[in-house]
Amino acid sequence: MKWIYRRFIFAFFTIFITSNIIFFLIRLMPGNIIDSLIGSYVQRGMSYTDAYRLLSASFAISLNKPLHEQYLSYLLNIFSGNLGNSIGYGNIPVVNIVAEAIPWTVFTVSIGLFSSFLVGILLGLLAAYKRNSFLDKVITLLSMVANAVPNYVFAYLFIVIFVVTFHLFPMIGAYDASLTTPGFNLSFFVDVLRHAFLPILSYFVTSLGSWVLYMRNNAIVVLGDDYVQAAKARGLPESRITWTYVGRNAMLPLFTLLAINIGYIFGGSTLIEYIFTYPGIGYFISRSVSTRDYPLIQGLFFIITVAVTLSNLIADLIYSRLDPRVRFE
Repeated sequence: MKWIYRRFIFAFFTIFITSNIIFFLIRLMPGNIIDSLIGSYVQRGMSYTDAYRLLSASFAISLNKPLHEQYLSYLLNIFSGNLGNSIGYGNIPVVNIVAEAIPWTVFTVSIGLFSSFLVGILLGLLAAYKRNSFLDKVITLLSMVANAVPNYVFAYLFIVIFVVTFHLFPMIGAYDASLTTPGFNLSFFVDVLRHAFLPILSYFVTSLGSWVLYMRNNAIVVLGDDYVQAAKARGLPESRITWTYVGRNAMLPLFTLLAINIGYIFGGSTLIEYIFTYPGIGYFISRSVSTRDYPLIQGLFFIITVAVTLSNLIADLIYSRLDPRVRFE
């Protein structure tokens, strides 16, 4: 039990320290949204003083608040569950923006992640059994290319193929804005799938290569172990050896990676969601960074920090059950 307590304490301090780094790091970024808004009001003929007072009253903030007071306020809000209000989105609470963005990100990234995980296991196992063959070389080469090419390159490639050339899928938004009755009905569901297809495909292709390579390498190692050779000598069916002896043991490290990657689901992919204007966490991260919307940046990165830290904690706990040696020092 002491091992579990240490993991929870470590997770808490990880979240706390990372949150502090986020607070100070974003304030080192040049420019901020308040200065931009004041400048826009000044260009319209308003004096600097009047623009300053208007923004202070509109957003209920003190623009000259010392940094240490901002920091204390930030900590108190974090521990009370208040992530502040977004300046760039009309003083809307950050919690509301996160609540609207998370379902879209989880929907697309989770489908892309789990489907690539399953397909990667199958292709990696196939490549391991056919190692040094032409099929193995093709699978390995394509996996290395998919793993090396940035995800936004595939996103633009799919836009050229499926949007510009063949006009098969839309490339903007999560659903058609012309739908008068968005909700749980067939037409809305089909439209959501059409809009999500290209982001999901981008996630799938860019994460597939790593799963294939991991599984192939692990399976090749397991195939050389003594218990696999003993199972073959006993005359066990090849299918049982493949799935019970080779597949299960080769997949064990991959489940740990999968548990860790689940935490990154909440972060989405900033570039992919920005390219497709998909209203997920990644899209709002790119918008908030470009406008220096401090409260929104803090809130979004805090959610990602918590998700990634908890996913690592869950991965440790799961692996400790699968391999008891992890619990002993």
